[in-house]
Amino acid sequence: MIASKDDEVRTVSNQLGSWRTKLGSSWMVGVLALLVAVFSIVAPGFLSQQNFRSTTMYASDTLLLAVSETFVILTGGIDLSVGAVLGLSGMVSSDLMQTMLMHGTNQGISMALGILAGLVVGFVVGLVNGLVITKLRVTSFIATLGTMGIATGLTFIITNGADVTNIPSAMNAIGSTYILGWFPVPFLVAVVLAVGASLVLTHTRFGVRTYAVGSNQEGTRVSGVNINKHLLKIYVISGVIAGLAGILVVARLMTGSPLEGANDELNAIAAVVIGGASLFGGRGKILGSFIGGLVIAVLVTGLVIAGVQPYWQQVAIGMVIILAVFIDQQQHRGRIY
Repeated sequence: MIASKDDEVRTVSNQLGSWRTKLGSSWMVGVLALLVAVFSIVAPGFLSQQNFRSTTMYASDTLLLAVSETFVILTGGIDLSVGAVLGLSGMVSSDLMQTMLMHGTNQGISMALGILAGLVVGFVVGLVNGLVITKLRVTSFIATLGTMGIATGLTFIITNGADVTNIPSAMNAIGSTYILGWFPVPFLVAVVLAVGASLVLTHTRFGVRTYAVGSNQEGTRVSGVNINKHLLKIYVISGVIAGLAGILVVARLMTGSPLEGANDELNAIAAVVIGGASLFGGRGKILGSFIGGLVIAVLVTGLVIAGVQPYWQQVAIGMVIILAVFIDQQQHRGRIY
């Protein structure tokens, strides 16, 4: 009788867990559709071509960082440094371009080396994060919080807090070109990267191991996977993608600003959680994170068109984050057996 009762409870619990999992994988699509419907009514011009271009351009930064954050969160970690890496990579890239142009280097070489420098910055910060976490045994939260502070400080030190404005004109073609008149290049870069990342996570051994590390790190270690080596790769990937995002921001603004990237990590984490990923690790998809990023972008641009003050925009995003984390916790509790 007791066993029967336990089996019954277990069955009901598993059914609830399954229902919550399905909810987590689809609710953000409904939220996105609802936001579009509401703003199309209350904000004239929301469905215009101009706003579509603005929304997708704004979304590109968050989408790229959401992809990088997805890799980390799937392993049960978190990367608070991605926003600061975006800012530092952009400043290093733009400052090097400006310096080379001032010394007579042609625009093509200046741009190529500047882009390379930005990616290297992302690689280095990601490597540092990985080493601190795996070798010094510092938690990902504390490790990346520290590198976030260091990267933010270096961003201001490089130019004494001044903007860099002498950018090769060829960069403008990357940041201001719209394919078919609708899709900005940075957004399409984010789409291509998201597709590639999704294929890696779903069709490669690397992806299988990433999910395994987040689901059961000790069991994965026992099975022969080098956990430290894998985590090192994960944080390097996160850093490089954040570096790419910084370069695209420079291309879009044609300016390197030390203020870029501030708090972008919060939007990225929110996008991943809204997209159905678990903060406990082992569950999540790039597609979900991508849609989560679009939810945030539509929310922000819709509120702007509706005339809502910027401060309230942050309140709205914060409420969405709380809702997303609540749903994530409910899903996690649903799998108690």
